[in-house]
Amino acid sequence: MEMKKELPQVFDSFAEARKNGFLAVKRIKDSGKGVVGQFCTYTPLEIFMAVGLVSVSLCSTSDETIPDAEKDLPGNLCPLIKSSYGFAVTDKCPYMYFADLVVGETTCDGKVKMYELLAKKKNLHILQLPRNQFTPESKALWRSEIVRLKERVEKDFGVTITDDMLRDAIHKRNEERRLLKELYELSTLCPPPITGLRQLQILFGSQFKFDWKEKTEEIQNAINQIKSDYEAGERPVSIDAPRILITGCPMGGVTEKVVKVIEEAGGVVVAYENCTGAKQMDRQCLEEGDPITNIAEHYLQIGCSIMTPNPNRFELLGRLCEQFHVDGVVEMTLQACHTYAVESHTVKTFLKEKNIPYLQLETDYGTADIGQLSTRAGAFVEML
Repeated sequence: MEMKKELPQVFDSFAEARKNGFLAVKRIKDSGKGVVGQFCTYTPLEIFMAVGLVSVSLCSTSDETIPDAEKDLPGNLCPLIKSSYGFAVTDKCPYMYFADLVVGETTCDGKVKMYELLAKKKNLHILQLPRNQFTPESKALWRSEIVRLKERVEKDFGVTITDDMLRDAIHKRNEERRLLKELYELSTLCPPPITGLRQLQILFGSQFKFDWKEKTEEIQNAINQIKSDYEAGERPVSIDAPRILITGCPMGGVTEKVVKVIEEAGGVVVAYENCTGAKQMDRQCLEEGDPITNIAEHYLQIGCSIMTPNPNRFELLGRLCEQFHVDGVVEMTLQACHTYAVESHTVKTFLKEKNIPYLQLETDYGTADIGQLSTRAGAFVEML
C-alpha cells in the first residue's frame, strides 16, 4: 500500500487556508501516523482510534469540484456524492489526498456506485451495511463487517488490535460524545445561550480536530465559556425567537445557508437531529463485555433513512422535540437524496400527530436558491 507523504502537484495553486490544511495533515503523516478517511456516521471510529490512527470525515460540502465530478458522474446525483468524488479526483482535499485508507459503506445506491469509481484511485474498503437493525441475521452480518474492517486495518497498517485497545477507544469516544451532547444540550435553555449557527460550527468542526486530548479540552472549554457568558447575562438570542429543530441530511459548509436563513428570519435552531448532531452523540457505547459486539450494536442502531423500518430516528426526533421545547421542525433534504426525500412524508405525518409545524427545504451545494429559501423559511418562522 502506497502511503502519500508529498504534497500534490496542484498545491501551489491553492488559497492560504487550503495550503494550511494540507500542511497540517502532512505534519501528521510525517510524524508517522496513518490517516483513515470515512464518509459515514456508521463507520466505527474506535477501530482506528485503538491503534492511534487519525480518522477524518471525507463528506465534502462545496460545489467547487462538482463540474470535475460530473465528467464521470451523472448531473442528477446527490451533491454530497459528487462533491466528495470531485475533491478526490482533483487532489484538492487534504484529507482525501493523504488518506492511507478510505472507508465507504453501502448506505445509498449513489454512494455505492461512486465507490466503484473511487476504488480505481484510492485504497478503499467497503462496509456492507444491512438495511434492518433488528433481525439476528442483520446483527450477525454487521458484526462480521466490523471484524473484517479490523482485519483490514491490521493488514494495511501492520498493527494488532486487541480487545483492551478497543475498550480504551470506546471509553474515549464515549467521553467525546458526552461532551458534545453536553454542549448541544445547553440550547435546552430559554433563551438558548448560543445561536444554532455557532452550535453547528462547533459540532461540524469537531470532526477535524485530530488530537483526542486537545479536542476534548477544547469542547470542555467551549462549554465552560458558554455557561460563563450566559451566567454573566449575555443573551445572543431573543427569548421570543421560535425554537427550530433541523432534521434530514448531513449539514456543514454551504448547507449552513439553511441555518442562516432561519435565524435571519428571527428563529433560532436549538437542535440538529442528523449526522452532524444528536444522531451520533445521543447514546453511549457499552464498555463492558465483548468490544466488537458492543461497537457493532452501537453503530447499527443509528436511526438513518436508509434503514427500513426506521423507528430509532423517530424515537430520537420525538424526544428532542420535547427536550428542546421545539416550536417547529425544518427538514433539510439534499437534491437527489432519495431515502430522506421519501421518508420526509413519514416525518411530516409523525410531527402532525404531535401538532408540531413542519417545513421541508430541498437544496444543493450552490447559492442560487438562497432567495427562495429565505422566503419559505421567513414565512414558516413568522407563522410560528
